[in-house]
Amino acid sequence: MSDHPQERPPEPSIEAVPVPGVPQPAGPLPPEGARVGVGASGTKEESDEIRQFVIFHVADEMVAVPLSEVQEIIRLPDMVCLPLSPAALEGLANLRGSVLPVIRLRRVFGLGDVDHDDATRVVVLDQGRPVGLVVDKVANVVSVEASRIEPARALGQSIDTDLLTGIIKGRDGQSMVMIFDGGKVVRHALAGAGGGGGHGFGASVSGLHTDGTESHRQDDGNDDESQLVSFVVAGQEYALPIERVQEIVQFPPAIAEVPNTPSHVLGVMTLRNRLLPLVSLRDLFGLPAQAFSEATKIVVVSQGTSRGGAVGLVTDAVKEVLRVGRSVIDPMPPLLAQRGSLSEIDAICRLSQGQRLVSILSATRLFDGRDIPDPSADLAQEGQPMIDDKGSDRLGADDDEEQVVVFRLMNEEYGVPIGSVQEIVRVPEELTRVPKTPDFIEGVVNLRGVVLPVVDQRRRFGLPPMPRNDRQRIMVYTIRGVRTGFIVDAVSEVMRLPAAFIGPAPALSDEQQRLIRRVANIDHQRRMILLLDVDQLLDVRELAAVGDV
Repeated sequence: MSDHPQERPPEPSIEAVPVPGVPQPAGPLPPEGARVGVGASGTKEESDEIRQFVIFHVADEMVAVPLSEVQEIIRLPDMVCLPLSPAALEGLANLRGSVLPVIRLRRVFGLGDVDHDDATRVVVLDQGRPVGLVVDKVANVVSVEASRIEPARALGQSIDTDLLTGIIKGRDGQSMVMIFDGGKVVRHALAGAGGGGGHGFGASVSGLHTDGTESHRQDDGNDDESQLVSFVVAGQEYALPIERVQEIVQFPPAIAEVPNTPSHVLGVMTLRNRLLPLVSLRDLFGLPAQAFSEATKIVVVSQGTSRGGAVGLVTDAVKEVLRVGRSVIDPMPPLLAQRGSLSEIDAICRLSQGQRLVSILSATRLFDGRDIPDPSADLAQEGQPMIDDKGSDRLGADDDEEQVVVFRLMNEEYGVPIGSVQEIVRVPEELTRVPKTPDFIEGVVNLRGVVLPVVDQRRRFGLPPMPRNDRQRIMVYTIRGVRTGFIVDAVSEVMRLPAAFIGPAPALSDEQQRLIRRVANIDHQRRMILLLDVDQLLDVRELAAVGDV
């Protein structure tokens, strides 16, 4: 095929059959998600004499695919780029709760990319599971006599005939439309994945962090240490035991106020189809109010009272996860512990030789004697149902969930099991480069007296480099006994993912299938999170090289 500009040949003079979801040449654009297929238009089934095809344009070529293979035709959806995947893969999209791999046909045919426009469509084929093909324009659906279909070898060398099943000849004797085999095109597109082979479709908290946080270990004690989630309220640093923290989330764009509640109760928010009461720590501590910002975070805490349930504590910012020896934690002096505003503080943590003091709160005393609304009871009085559309309780359900740390690379979100994350630290201004080390090793850092090899996650995924900035973090894992850090663009949140949201990732290449086996498809938030297998971040030889460093 050639991408040089040339006069588009006339469309073959064959009978066009209108089908819902396929625009006619001069008609309006189709409604998004309209389904097509044999019988969708009310036409008769295909026979030996008449065959039906969907006709579309790719650059200056006209291409056809059997109507029986087409599941639907949609507008170009929002997509998530999948690293370590074939060049022809445009990305992954959400198709009504299912993960849809989308392939750009221009790349399959060796043509140059062009910007998508209002005519761009995705033709969804049924290949055992849906797969989308990006085309420049859909023309129509046609019915063709079998006598006007020639075998693919008649095309000569103008295109790789291995992908074709034949050509449709126009009645004018000059125009033609190529018929390609959808399954072969998909396999050809996915075989170009570095690792090759992608033929198969059908294929308590520890280390809690949010955007801008890092982990800090005061000493290297093993069992004799505590883990704390620290946060800032009005310039003062506080912390809660990590076992009482369920997760950390962004401040929502909207809060529903609850009538007849004290001033420290801001209202309720929806957290994965459950209602969560929000409490302002500034108001609770009698501190002046402050406008909410991007730094504002909500620490979701179990109440630890007979009522149970969870409460979202609104903080100015979440700072880090502290791993500290118990020797630096002192109980509150009895005289101060009895004073009203200090009664919620359980202990003081001394860091940096006593120059940094962190007040450790008691989750139990924090809520004792305070009116924290029960969202279920309050909203039930207003006639609102207490079961969401998936049939689970909004608050307090014991769902089968996974906790993951979510981070960003470029514009995509990735998740790793929270138990795999040892800590998260800032990226130093300069990493020490070690001579004669593999290219994928960015350098080493001194992490409390231990040399930590550091890999740039962007480079590992073949993504464009990024200048160093304050949002980047090093996520530290132990991979088969080797402690290694990976630089990511930002760590955004810790979240609980219901098992219903998690499914297998399409097997698009050997390396991608090994590293990214699952995808969390959060349909109602229009989010797709690629779940990494931490043990596969480095192969055997790379792991040996890191171990040598």
